[in-house]
Amino acid sequence: MADQTKILLEDLTFPEGPRWHEGRLWFSDFYAHEVIAVDMAGQRETIVKVPGQPSGLGWTPEGRLLVVSMTDRRLLRLDPDGLVEVADLSALANYHCNDMVVDGDGGAYVGNFGFNSHDGSEFKAADLIRVDPDGGVSVAAEGLAFPNGSVITPDGDTLIVGETRGNILSAWDRAPDGGLSNRRVWANLGGGFPDGICLDANGAIWVADPRNKETIRVLEGGVVTDRISTGEMGSFACMLGGAERRTLFICTCLQSGPDTAALRSGRIETVEVKVPGAGWP
Repeated sequence: MADQTKILLEDLTFPEGPRWHEGRLWFSDFYAHEVIAVDMAGQRETIVKVPGQPSGLGWTPEGRLLVVSMTDRRLLRLDPDGLVEVADLSALANYHCNDMVVDGDGGAYVGNFGFNSHDGSEFKAADLIRVDPDGGVSVAAEGLAFPNGSVITPDGDTLIVGETRGNILSAWDRAPDGGLSNRRVWANLGGGFPDGICLDANGAIWVADPRNKETIRVLEGGVVTDRISTGEMGSFACMLGGAERRTLFICTCLQSGPDTAALRSGRIETVEVKVPGAGWP
């Protein structure tokens, strides 16, 4: 039910990429061009402005913020003197870059749209991009149907990615150097439309589904154990955090696309769950 959630923060343009870090929820507000951190009392702080529109977030082992710059297709790092480029992804990403997961060594997997999803362009598959800790860029996996939210299991051995346009969660075995192999369907979501995802300590994945306006908890194989409706609001991303990592933060908005910015309908909503978060992010 919609009243299961509580509103932590509102008046956002389009919140995405939530991450729990150092006692606060960090997220990108796309059309405000801001990375924001908010505490459990709803007190917000703008961390940095990103002209190219921020999306996926993560941190280096040294604790420096990494942020995907969507429209110019770059990975940036926030240094004491400001944002610096880690990698230019434009040669490998066909259109805007989006979500990202960063591993324990500081290597990143970055998704991209593959095509302009807002102007009626024909669908094109996208490649998942790997950025090594030293900034080296390569294709980690080919031919994904809009790679979006992604997680790495606590042992570091498995990467799972939501393929939004494929209605599936896909998994790969992950090598110590970040290489991927043994692609497989982790869960077929049928009519589900996976956007942001996060992993819990029992190995289940919470999936934000904007089209069906709900956030679901899915087991490997596709069994859904829980559904949280967000009412009229689309559910675009989710993250487990809080003191015990049992607070599920959900990024909601009335609709996607640039026209949503003027509505300022974006919210961070919360609900308490039984199983804490695990793995990366």
